[in-house]
Amino acid sequence: MLKEFIWQIRVYYEDTDAGEVVFYANYLKFMERARTEWLRKIGFDHKILKEKYKLLFAVKNLTIDYIKPGHLDDLLTVTSKLLESRKASLTFGQNIKNENNELLSEAKVKVACINSKTLKASPMPDELILELTNDN
Repeated sequence: MLKEFIWQIRVYYEDTDAGEVVFYANYLKFMERARTEWLRKIGFDHKILKEKYKLLFAVKNLTIDYIKPGHLDDLLTVTSKLLESRKASLTFGQNIKNENNELLSEAKVKVACINSKTLKASPMPDELILELTNDN
């Protein structure tokens, strides 16, 4: 499958610790924002998913490796690849690199699709799966 989405973000002071190094939890925020922007780009932002389809996404599982630190004012590139699509879940491979193309972190994130009322697993709309896997 391996369709990918690339998104950039600048590291601001609020993203760093006292040493002006990106705080470890913020890598997860950057990855979340990249997945959200991917959905927005293909016409399935979270508001539409909730209002039209009564669906939410929740992280079910993730593993992350921190390789090198990011720093204040770095321009980071977050690459998200769809590794697996199931009826009610998506698995992404994500990595973050700096402007020198150095790998800072990489993660595997499984996201469950859930009903917004019951908070139980729910199938994704076929249109969403088609958009995420379509190479056009």
